[in-house]
Amino acid sequence: MIEEIKQDAQERMSKSIEALKNNLNKVRTGRAHASLLDNISVEYYGMDTPLNQVGNISVPDARNLSITVFDKAMIAAVEKAIMKSDLGLNPQSNGTLIRIPLPPLTEERRKDLVKVVRGEAESGKVAIRNIRRDANSDIKSLNKEKEISDDEMHQAEDEIQKITDTYVKQVDELLVKKEAELMEI
Repeated sequence: MIEEIKQDAQERMSKSIEALKNNLNKVRTGRAHASLLDNISVEYYGMDTPLNQVGNISVPDARNLSITVFDKAMIAAVEKAIMKSDLGLNPQSNGTLIRIPLPPLTEERRKDLVKVVRGEAESGKVAIRNIRRDANSDIKSLNKEKEISDDEMHQAEDEIQKITDTYVKQVDELLVKKEAELMEI
């Protein structure tokens, strides 16, 4: 029973790390990468469709993205969706290809992005701590129902704390890596 609780906590914590990685990928650094456009949806035949399903996104160099749209009639809608996103990008099309130049980040903007990244990391830590709290309350309820002894409860809580510490350390490592990436010129 305790193993199941630990396994569940570990799976949920690892999902929290994945969610944090996805959130950090959304934060723009100085370099172009295709995942920057992952959250943009385009209206395609009345349905919101992810941008990567209506076109091929490529990175020709460190400061540019390009999109080859499958359906040429969609070019205007793709440009509009990119401009409406909160990324601050200005797409330019030449009829068949959409080029997106990424403006260089100013020092002030980099510092703002570092604050955003720290907030995301803190949210990740809070999620992990909430999972720890849930697991510990499950263990305490097992103890109240006399299914496990006090010693087993304390040992299980210690093990869950070690798991939590491991995942919090991963969050810190991701944060340090992303901050360095943001401050790199």
